[in-house]
Amino acid sequence: MLSSGGCGAPHEERRSPETGLSTKKKPVQESWNTSFFLTNAAIRKGTLHAGHAAEYSNNGKNTIYLDQGVHVILYNDAGKPPTILDAREAVIHDNKDIEASGNVVVTSGKGTVIRTAYLKRTDEDKMIRSNRHVTIAGPDGTVQGYGFESDQALKRYRIFRGSGEAPVR
Repeated sequence: MLSSGGCGAPHEERRSPETGLSTKKKPVQESWNTSFFLTNAAIRKGTLHAGHAAEYSNNGKNTIYLDQGVHVILYNDAGKPPTILDAREAVIHDNKDIEASGNVVVTSGKGTVIRTAYLKRTDEDKMIRSNRHVTIAGPDGTVQGYGFESDQALKRYRIFRGSGEAPVR
């Protein structure tokens, strides 16, 4: 015996069910209080910790949005952590570039400290750049300016439209 049932007249137009879900794009994965390794060819290049991470996929490219505090340690070729980055939030792009914003502080193993509102670390050339106001404090003095670029270890940097202070010896 075959039985069929339903609600509604067979010839009336039927509406799609309302899901109540927002049309805003949802993350493919999301986590809180998370840590993970940044790798290249199975070699650890860094460690990242964030209070919240959400990964989005768009046209086959993944982007990870980090917030609630971000702490990144970038290792040199010898595996030592020469550079530490702290920020309120960050974005890791599919090409492994990292953008950080909100009270960004970058510290080198040699004691150089960079403070700015925004910076970007490009994976291709391992350079750190900003187009915002920046303060660089080191053993030889303090320099301020608008915009800078530096190698990842903060050994060689250029500051644009700068001014500074240094002790007279």
